[in-house]
Amino acid sequence: MKIALDPTPLHHDFSLLELPRAVAELGYEYLQLTPHVDMIPFFNHPKADDDLVTKFKKACTDAGVGIASVLPVLRWSGPDEDAREAAVRYWKRAIQITVDLGVNVMNTEFNGRPEKAEESERAFYRSMEELVPIIEREGIDVRIDPHPDDFVEDGQAAIRVIRGINSKNVGMVIVACHQFHMGADLPGIMRTAGDLVRLVHVADTMDHHRSNGLRYITNPPGNAARVHQHLKIGDGDVNWDEFFGGLGELGFYDRKDTVMVSSVFAENENAHEVSRYQLQTMNDYIAKYSTR
Repeated sequence: MKIALDPTPLHHDFSLLELPRAVAELGYEYLQLTPHVDMIPFFNHPKADDDLVTKFKKACTDAGVGIASVLPVLRWSGPDEDAREAAVRYWKRAIQITVDLGVNVMNTEFNGRPEKAEESERAFYRSMEELVPIIEREGIDVRIDPHPDDFVEDGQAAIRVIRGINSKNVGMVIVACHQFHMGADLPGIMRTAGDLVRLVHVADTMDHHRSNGLRYITNPPGNAARVHQHLKIGDGDVNWDEFFGGLGELGFYDRKDTVMVSSVFAENENAHEVSRYQLQTMNDYIAKYSTR
């Protein structure tokens, strides 16, 4: 298993080419390349040319930091066909960037719209028909997160959609702080998914269902807003013994293809301190629940 840092909180303090050194100084051996305005931004065409990709790869090598995964977020399930076709084009370039970086793991979100779940699912499988042959040819392993406000949010439903792709090159991401939108039965989701779980994000969140659904109040009442946070371990309601223990039962820690990412976004002002805390705390839980 690789342990990586999502450096999103560092984007405002460091340039793209400075990020690997910053990640190394925080004690991490790997980073997750998340959306960045100079590389693969949210929802739009990748902005890096071959020269910048080469420079970023060298910056990682010089810092002694590997790239555990590349994370694009694109509208490949959008019910708007023009947006979907564009997202497929953007995905092709993102795959090429990943290959050129020497990385074989990409993780992403289902995207689409929950109020148009049927239309979004059709769009998703249409995109996969075009992309899966490329993904398989390039030897990329794509892992998908049922993100709050995607066309599929429930964890068990996400497993079914992934199985429907019928490709060994597509697996599942479990994000701890999304679990209260995923059906809340994290042990059950892990057991059903099994080896499909190949990448996890570690961040805490409050359970928005508590206090009779009044922990968070949004107006007008009954609106479709989704609420979650990316807090450091211990600041929310995630049952961490359940999370890390469940991964231990899956043998997650002993596999070469798995990735664990610290993804705390709520405390940019304390990003360095929090990143170090996350690494130590993750390692403590891994030691507790590893089968070795």
